[in-house]
Amino acid sequence: MSETRDPSGGVPRRVPRNEPAQVAGGLAIVLAVIAVVAGFLILRSISSSGDAVLGSPVATTTVETTVPTAAAESTTTVAEVTTTSVAGPVTDGASVIIANANGVSGSAGLLSDELVAAGYSVGSPTNASSSIGGRLELTVVYYDAGIPAAQAVAESIAAALGGVSSIAPVQTPAPTQTGSLDGAGVLIMLGLDKAGRTLAELAPASATG
Repeated sequence: MSETRDPSGGVPRRVPRNEPAQVAGGLAIVLAVIAVVAGFLILRSISSSGDAVLGSPVATTTVETTVPTAAAESTTTVAEVTTTSVAGPVTDGASVIIANANGVSGSAGLLSDELVAAGYSVGSPTNASSSIGGRLELTVVYYDAGIPAAQAVAESIAAALGGVSSIAPVQTPAPTQTGSLDGAGVLIMLGLDKAGRTLAELAPASATG
């Protein structure tokens, strides 16, 4: 800018020398502002579309989570208790007679007394039939199959004697002097193996039990 004196003699004023340059600069600023606004509007339009996805896809990571159980499964073992009932001897339901089949005098009477003391119903002692061929080495127990309790009584007596060689239904005629059981349900053919011995001697466990 140049100074020119006022014709009135006052303070000289400044006169701009390069006005076209100032105009060009102002125009450039205006254009820059317009460009910024236009760019802003374009970006806003793109963002508002809502369908465009910019950038690379985002990877999805699956995270497995192990949740511990509150308490481990436990196995409960329940002990099974088996109760075994030991049945006592059957003494009722059939009477018993003892036949001496061994030749030892008084052996049938001794065993009769022993069985009475053990709770059995015992008839009078007798002798074995001559058909048995003399003496029996092993004791045999017979029972009348027509009497329901006879077999059980026979098995109980066999156990009280410590076991016998045979338990069987009696045949007809019975192997006694009379050929019968004289109303009894069980016949003991007392052999040499059991003659002259008490129940405590024959079967200690059964006698004490």
